[in-house]
Amino acid sequence: MSTTVMKAKDTVYAALATCYCDIEGIRYNFMQMINLEATLEKNKTEVPILGKTGKGNRASGWTGSGSATLHYNQSVFRKLLERYKDTGEDIYFTTVITNEDPTSEAGMQVVTLIDCNIDGGVLAKFDADGEYLDEDVDFTFDDFTIDTEFDALPGFIVS
Repeated sequence: MSTTVMKAKDTVYAALATCYCDIEGIRYNFMQMINLEATLEKNKTEVPILGKTGKGNRASGWTGSGSATLHYNQSVFRKLLERYKDTGEDIYFTTVITNEDPTSEAGMQVVTLIDCNIDGGVLAKFDADGEYLDEDVDFTFDDFTIDTEFDALPGFIVS
């Protein structure tokens, strides 16, 4: 019996992505992103069950959060933090991430993160011994959509 295996060409090349942030009606091409990862964590409640020695687990909501590393060469997020400091107004925005490698049969995936809100950020920095400056940003999001999903690779679906 032969087994179908994934072809190396079907991996998705990490750098072939786009990231746009829509903030107050302005779309920013965040080409300075080095990496971004958004995750969903399910909240779980332990449920006692009569007749069992263990407890069950029941999903009871979720939390969306993420982190990104950017080249330190834009002030958009710093200006949002300054505005929050000065006025107390917190700004939420949308982020659209696209992964597409034309070599891979996986095709393209587009995920939209809705009501993103940064946790804080670097206000100023330098590094006399560094090669370039970058910064880390943590954020939360309240909703998301998977607008386009990857194609199933040949052999992935077996029945």
